[in-house]
Amino acid sequence: MHLNHLDLSVPDVAAAASFFESAFDFTLLQTKGRDGMAILRGSAGFTLVLTRAAEPCYPKTFHIGFLQDSEQAVHNAYARVTAAGVAVANPPALMRDSFGFYCHVPGGSILVEVSYRPPTQD
Repeated sequence: MHLNHLDLSVPDVAAAASFFESAFDFTLLQTKGRDGMAILRGSAGFTLVLTRAAEPCYPKTFHIGFLQDSEQAVHNAYARVTAAGVAVANPPALMRDSFGFYCHVPGGSILVEVSYRPPTQD
């Protein structure tokens, strides 16, 4: 079993879609209702749906994560995110048992974690 799709509420669908395209290589498939909804395709057939909501209400700790294959991939993602004009509070660093950074989707409603977790030694 694998996760097929996710529908996230954002205040600005066009800005959020552009962010996911430029920062995480999603492909915009379709928009509906004057930027009321965007459907994007990611790697491995994953579908991300963005739906406009004036005030999305996620719990304080809600976030989504993009797991990378290496520390260099985290640095590459950081470069894409900052090139997309997204402010990132802290550059990639060690955090807990991973290496990564956090940023917000434009509009601020969704926190994104980008990280690499080295294989564990048993």
